[in-house]
Amino acid sequence: MNNFKKNLSNSLLAGAVLLAGATPAWAQVSLGDASDFSVLAATVTCTTSVIAGDVGIAPATAFTNTGCTITGAMPPATNTAALAARADFLSAYADMQLLTSSCIPVPGNLSGVELAPGVYCLDAVAKAGTLTLTGPSTGEWIFLVNGALTGTDFAVVMAGGAEACNVYWAPTGAATMTTSSFKGNILAGAPATAADPGSITLTGGTLAGSVLANVAVTMTNASVVGCDVLSPSPSCKPKKHHDKHHGHDKDHKKCNQGVGNGSEGCDPGHSNHHNSSNDENGGKPGKPGRQGK
Repeated sequence: MNNFKKNLSNSLLAGAVLLAGATPAWAQVSLGDASDFSVLAATVTCTTSVIAGDVGIAPATAFTNTGCTITGAMPPATNTAALAARADFLSAYADMQLLTSSCIPVPGNLSGVELAPGVYCLDAVAKAGTLTLTGPSTGEWIFLVNGALTGTDFAVVMAGGAEACNVYWAPTGAATMTTSSFKGNILAGAPATAADPGSITLTGGTLAGSVLANVAVTMTNASVVGCDVLSPSPSCKPKKHHDKHHGHDKDHKKCNQGVGNGSEGCDPGHSNHHNSSNDENGGKPGKPGRQGK
């Protein structure tokens, strides 16, 4: 029986690797406004930790900061935006749970496993060792955990251009990571009334991605760098502007579109804002426009 399980696992993983580089129809995950937050929950307790990015509580219950370094905005300043973010996070979580009928089962603790982009079903066995995610920058990984997501000294490694913010972990219970080097967005969306409610506990270690919980987030001696801080293109990092119609921030790109810079995928039509661009009014390579103006 053990050999059968081992052969089955190897076959499934080999099949998963064949999917590398593909962008299947399901790979359209969007966290909406929740992507603006590094840490989001009804209750956030942070002790001697580091958070790069915004922290939100919704519904506003409690935020406790004991010796933490937080580079972004914090409650109560983020309370209004956190409400919209919470709704988007729970919507994304519910959508992911609908994928259980088409996911690839991957048993075990993931140690030594390499996976291409795809949707995977995991059991609640504690994760350990090193998991390698190999794929292009556009590849997405969704991990549906049947129960709690736990790990000690667990490492997730990105390879082949893969990006941590395109990885999603959606347990049906709580999530607990201890002294781990974790990659990806954790969506602990189980309700407070569940036997194992949606809470996230980080003790030591690092996490690259967003930490989103329906109930609570507790951090002790840990470090989180959120996806709103991580940027695949430093020269063209998305900026935010206030949407007066919706009352929250939206991503908006603003870049240096100077002559000879080439396409940057930025927002055309805004390069002449406040007369600060050098790509108009007769500009040529090596000779920017508006000289003497």
